[in-house]
Amino acid sequence: MSAMQSRASGAAEQLGHVVMIAGAAALGGFLFGYDTSVINGGVDAIQKHFNVGSALTGLTVSSALLGSAVGAGVAGGLADRIGRIRVMQLAAILFIVSAVGSAVPFAIWDLAIWRVVGGVAIGIASVIAPAYIAEVAPAAYRGRLGSLQQLAIVLGIAISQLVNYALAQAAGGSASGMLGPLQAWQWMLGAAAVPAVIYLVVASTIPESPRYLVAAGKLDKAREVLARVESGDPAEKVAQIKAALGGERKPRLSDLRGRLGLLPIVWVGMAIAALQQFVGINVIFYYSSSLWHSVGIDESSSLLLSLFTSIVNIVGTFVAIALVDKIGRKPLLVIGSVGMAASLAVTGWAFSFAEVVGEDAKLPFQWGVVALISASAFVLFFAASWGVVMWVLLGEMFPVRIRAAALAMGTATNWIANWLVTVSFPSMRDWNLPVTYFIYAAFALVSVVFVVKYLKETKGRSLEEMGS
Repeated sequence: MSAMQSRASGAAEQLGHVVMIAGAAALGGFLFGYDTSVINGGVDAIQKHFNVGSALTGLTVSSALLGSAVGAGVAGGLADRIGRIRVMQLAAILFIVSAVGSAVPFAIWDLAIWRVVGGVAIGIASVIAPAYIAEVAPAAYRGRLGSLQQLAIVLGIAISQLVNYALAQAAGGSASGMLGPLQAWQWMLGAAAVPAVIYLVVASTIPESPRYLVAAGKLDKAREVLARVESGDPAEKVAQIKAALGGERKPRLSDLRGRLGLLPIVWVGMAIAALQQFVGINVIFYYSSSLWHSVGIDESSSLLLSLFTSIVNIVGTFVAIALVDKIGRKPLLVIGSVGMAASLAVTGWAFSFAEVVGEDAKLPFQWGVVALISASAFVLFFAASWGVVMWVLLGEMFPVRIRAAALAMGTATNWIANWLVTVSFPSMRDWNLPVTYFIYAAFALVSVVFVVKYLKETKGRSLEEMGS
């Protein structure tokens, strides 16, 4: 074997190793998607089981979002103190506890508590996966490897829907049906423990982040990990990381402070995280059943409705994976924002012809077709740009010494924005549904201006160059 072939073989083996450990870390994203989506299959059954109103049921379901904000807020500090792997293991344990507790609640408030615990786990996983992947991935492949987080999220959503459907069918076609000693919805929530156990096992087998090892003074171990994940001299890379960290002192939350309260780069990250939610991605398909019904599809075909959205999401995610390291982060975000603004505006226009009563929207056939196509186009544009790129950026855009803490701030902002959009939508809908979608379209246009003016391209740059 020639020297060139030997180097190529070594590089391929190295990349394969990085892909494997990045994929293992992204399992947190799978649980993120699975756990946030799985409860949707049992909402009506939960309301009936506990004999509570829709407001209390909605509060219970959405309580996970507030837990996620808390989890995201504490994850960065924990990751800097005890390491990325320990934090992954903590998230996995919380997922297991939440799944088991949610499966056997004795009251609605008990279920809400377990949902908050699961939300904390989701928040932690949403911070630690992109941080870890960015810290082990070579610059040339970092965007694609960081995209594994979003791919895992959308796959988690799709798998949860399939599991829900299978369990409901096994229980006689209803989430309220009995399946052994428990109702189907209880099995739906408890089933999340299975991928959580897998996550715990897998997270215990991958190496610690070399950036954390350097910060913790474990230089020999850092060189050993770097030799397996990056080309070049590991000792030289360790020296670069030490310089970027700014000495031996461990990072602190106070390092995020700047003249405007926080460093400008932290504000940019938080704005990107908020704008990803303010375009309304989590409510765009609130009327999906109405849209399908208006074009002649039976509303009882709920699996078709939810799976269609998941498939569009997955297709868009693969588009982003293919493009993020080729055309860069900024161009992909701008293209996605323009596409989202146009499709949201068309959706709002179509809904101006609808008769809206609460959770039902009756559209004439032709406008139902337009709304369905434009809403699906919005999901595609989102998944192919902001759905992936925000997580990639948050994992890589911050200087090494503040990365985990700044990523936690950005992710917590994302969850708070998610909650704000979710809780405000019903009131905005009752006020004026078409205008609500026009407002989301306006945020998409704002995101174009923001990205062009304030965001620096990170494609191809090493993590040690970020913030310069």
